[in-house]
Amino acid sequence: MPTTRRTLILALLLVATGSLIFTTGAAVIDGDADTVADGDLAVQPADGPNGQYAYLNDDDEIAIDISASNPNIRDPSFEGINVHSTATIDDVFTVTYTADEYAHVWIEYASENVTFVADGDSIEGEANNVTLAPDETVTVGLALDTRGKAAGTQLGADEFSIEAKIAEPDEVGGTGASTQGTGGGPVITTTAPSDDRREFAASEIDRGDTVRFEADGMHLDGENVTLDRLDLEGVRNESVEVNATGSPEPFEDGEALEAPPTPRPLAYLAVEHDFEPDAVDAMTLRFSADPDYLNATDTDPEDVTIYRQTDAGDWEEKPVDVVDDDVVRIMGLPEDRVHFRATTDLSSTFAVAAHAPRFDVTETSLNPQAIDPGEAATVRATVENGGGAAGERTVTLTANGDPVANETVALAPNETATVALSTAFEAAGEYDLAVAGTDAETAAGTLLVGDPADGDGTGNEADAEAGTGSGTDESADGGVGDEPPDGSGAGPTEEPSGIDLVDLGGLLALVALAAAGVALYRRAPRS
Repeated sequence: MPTTRRTLILALLLVATGSLIFTTGAAVIDGDADTVADGDLAVQPADGPNGQYAYLNDDDEIAIDISASNPNIRDPSFEGINVHSTATIDDVFTVTYTADEYAHVWIEYASENVTFVADGDSIEGEANNVTLAPDETVTVGLALDTRGKAAGTQLGADEFSIEAKIAEPDEVGGTGASTQGTGGGPVITTTAPSDDRREFAASEIDRGDTVRFEADGMHLDGENVTLDRLDLEGVRNESVEVNATGSPEPFEDGEALEAPPTPRPLAYLAVEHDFEPDAVDAMTLRFSADPDYLNATDTDPEDVTIYRQTDAGDWEEKPVDVVDDDVVRIMGLPEDRVHFRATTDLSSTFAVAAHAPRFDVTETSLNPQAIDPGEAATVRATVENGGGAAGERTVTLTANGDPVANETVALAPNETATVALSTAFEAAGEYDLAVAGTDAETAAGTLLVGDPADGDGTGNEADAEAGTGSGTDESADGGVGDEPPDGSGAGPTEEPSGIDLVDLGGLLALVALAAAGVALYRRAPRS
């Protein structure tokens, strides 16, 4: 049967923002171009078939349009990009440096779904710049990730900008300077007093800008968990200052993470700032973890989350995304770490945490409650996973503290299951049964095995042989025919009460019958 092609429209508009004034060079650009940085950067559609996705609009600005609205695309069946996929479109447009000095060139763009690349590597952000010599050209393409997007929607933001700064001829692969930014964006200064602290400052911020602070692996819990970048989005101040501090434990005078469903804290982050919280729209935290550390702590990356502490002192969970491996590669992030991204309201304290399973026994039943030696009894236990992550746990039945049966159960969060734990008991006695292996041991009841008071010796003898149980044969002490404690072998003596032996024998028989009657009464309702 025919299939319907599901497509996604991508429309991007380049807003040219010059960054530095360069001395005009003598490079000759064939054809029309969008000029940036006072004419020192020329942006044009690339030669080749993918260059059709780029064109100069009526304002002589480069536009990238991968949809049916693109005037270069004559195919009426073309609708856009397929959803639920990843793809790379090489050689879409070019950037040529026309001045006579070396320049670092990069693109600023805020999107998780579209990344600008050159030779397969991201050129977004100053850290990923390309260094161009006079008259040199870089060809730029797009890496796309449409997973999770709905057909017919626009992918990414509308605008991106090209940034540049003068570089020395021997500088390649980024400046590595502690002060970044130019006349085309905020001037950012980063200071690192220690491995677990960063002091950020930004100035010359245009209203509504996004300010990116590179933390460069600031320790939250050593190298196990690190802060890599902190972004302030929609900044309305001309300048801001932010100090960030990490710790594997709660901060002094701070509170430990306590929130349902009992997440396990991995590290803490303190953020100090010199502006009111409503001066920014949101804050995005990019952090990463050592995969060996995650494995050693049995932490699934999908279970990692982040909490912010509210002004009232409560812990509020914020969604965390695991950065896809393809995006990690495209953005040039270290591929030997697991990367995360979380957007949150501003706060002074955050906790990186992991959801963990929490198994509890909510109900138990013992059936039967009394058995003969060699028979089996069954404890049914309802087990619930009240934690925030799926897990597997071995549930154990204990008798007088000793394990006698177990069952392994796997549960998703908020899922319950009933397990049946059965075992036979050979020795007569009373056994206190409990279910262990959950976060707390839960009593299941007392099981009576055999008849500890039947006078035939099976109770104590079997119990002593098994080494378990608390039942005793109450008729054993002082019974007929018992040897005196001193071993003299002397027969019974007359009691001071004057009851003769015949009467005493009748009384003992009566007691024995009464004891047997009690035993039958206790067992009858449990059989």
